[in-house]
Amino acid sequence: MAIRKIVEVGDPILRKKSRPVEKFDERLWTLLDDMRETMYLANGVGLAAVQVGVLRRVVVLDCSEDKTGYLELINPEITGTEGEQCETEGCLSLPGQNGVTKRPAEVKVKAQDRNGNWCVFKGTGLKARCFCHEIDHLDGILFTDRLVKPGIEELNETAEKNG
Repeated sequence: MAIRKIVEVGDPILRKKSRPVEKFDERLWTLLDDMRETMYLANGVGLAAVQVGVLRRVVVLDCSEDKTGYLELINPEITGTEGEQCETEGCLSLPGQNGVTKRPAEVKVKAQDRNGNWCVFKGTGLKARCFCHEIDHLDGILFTDRLVKPGIEELNETAEKNG
């Protein structure tokens, strides 16, 4: 396993659409293992392959407080949503930035595992936000595109610029 460099905002790759995974092989498994290690080292709750410079529809996440809820989602698709929540989000590719986004309160996702088997997942609260946030990355969408109001850091930056 290896730690991969996390791509930061300004790199045009973050705005590109990721391609589906077709080969479930050693190369994919190495990517998944590296992404897991990179996410945990960066204290993240999710990481999309595009964030480490790989344009494939691959996501890892762990939204649990005790870091025992690790999931791998390959070729994920949101199949259902319910309700809504407005909460603060941040992103490993936008260090130091956060803001409030509107997301579904409950999300159902269909995805493949590292061996190509289809699975169904359901998330509420933070997990629902993680599903949406990471799947957005696969389509070139950043959380800043979904802001309903900026976070305190953005407000402070604006205040400093305006004197």
